Amino acid sequence: MPAEVRRLPNQPGVYRFRDAEARVLYIGRATQLRSRVASYWSDLRDRPRLRRMTPLISAVEAVVCDSVHEAAWLERNLLRRRKPRWNRARDGQESTVHIGLEEGPSSPGLKVLYSPGPGCFGPYLGGARARNAVSALHRIRPLAYTAARLTGAERDMAAARGVTAADRAALAASIRAILARDPAELATARADLIAARDRASSNLSFELAAEIHEELEALDWIVSPQRTATLEPTDLSAAGWSNGILVLFRVRAGRLDEWTQRPCPPERAKRYLTATPADWRDFATRNAELAASLQ
Repeated sequence: MPAEVRRLPNQPGVYRFRDAEARVLYIGRATQLRSRVASYWSDLRDRPRLRRMTPLISAVEAVVCDSVHEAAWLERNLLRRRKPRWNRARDGQESTVHIGLEEGPSSPGLKVLYSPGPGCFGPYLGGARARNAVSALHRIRPLAYTAARLTGAERDMAAARGVTAADRAALAASIRAILARDPAELATARADLIAARDRASSNLSFELAAEIHEELEALDWIVSPQRTATLEPTDLSAAGWSNGILVLFRVRAGRLDEWTQRPCPPERAKRYLTATPADWRDFATRNAELAASLQ
């Protein structure tokens, strides 16, 4: 195992292997970088193809992400731009989806969308996760039961949940804030789901408790920090420098799809650092520090 593997943090991120000629062999993502990368030298019995690749690895590079969801997006973006020889898939297994919020009286509620529409949220990876997150929000913020016209069964459910058309604006505002990652609304939403899960468990409704727990995990997935894919078609460059290593990220049309790193003296790095947007500096700097530590 290369010595630099032990210097990787056990945080979410994306890793990249290079051969002795600096060619990229493989790009992957990890929930815990150190553990995942170390597994290539210890546990590949069921992956003979990657077992053949491991002796070719000459260098390990990594980017630390703020969430597993962000790491999933970064891996996907990098592979769509250029797929290394040892990667099988270019796009990954998750579908790209969005969540639409309808606030009008005719059909208020949430829906999973495969194409972005006005006022939608996302993008997110994983249709199943997004649908579970929508179920979670409906469970704790039953906006759909505030419609102007309801069936008899829906009226009964609205009465049981204690909501009326007068609650429509407040419920929609709460959902909007949750999807926008408002800390206070997120904390309340998580507490509401945990309370519902615990009530189900106390009533011995273990299947329902497991269902709510899955919804809670899905909500955590879609609201986790994520900057590598956005709805805005932004173009920008972000750079970090540490101990003679420049790390450069490029965002095209809202997707971070290029990551390079190379030796660079401080005077030449200055122009890249100056051009880096303020809200990208911490991300770029900490990954430059990681890149320098892996040299």
